[in-house]
Amino acid sequence: MKIYFGFTVAGDRSTLETARKLVQLLERLGHEVLTRHLVDDDAWERDRLISPQDVYRRDMAWLQQCEVLIAEVSGSSFGLGFETGYLLGATAKKVILFYRRDLEKKISLLITGNTHPNCTLAPYSNVTDVETFITSNLGCEPGAAELQSSSNSGMSTNAPPAKVVHCGSG
Repeated sequence: MKIYFGFTVAGDRSTLETARKLVQLLERLGHEVLTRHLVDDDAWERDRLISPQDVYRRDMAWLQQCEVLIAEVSGSSFGLGFETGYLLGATAKKVILFYRRDLEKKISLLITGNTHPNCTLAPYSNVTDVETFITSNLGCEPGAAELQSSSNSGMSTNAPPAKVVHCGSG
């Protein structure tokens, strides 16, 4: 599956290690992460090697190619908000938003209050929660998956109910 991974380049990157582990796990499961460069230490510098217009065109092309957007939004940014809003407003693609439970009060209410049917909120307490969610919900053969909604996130028991994406045909 082609995945657009969203992570802040210019904002709060305090969850960088979790984001790196998430990208590594997705790749180990056979998925193609179109934006894997976002978890590199030099992501900000590398994006500035091309024009803002080229960044926009590149990222919009990746958003068109992807089958799902998965983002770590604890240090959310205007770019992440744009990407999420674009996919939810202009496409039928699924979006999964991970955020650290202890930072929830610092995250935009437009994220934590999102009830769009194609958006899954996935608050987590530790990286194991994230790994369990990804393995349970995206641990299938790339290309053979069809994303479907369900009513329980599988995250820790304190998590609010969330929709889940599952791999499988039905």
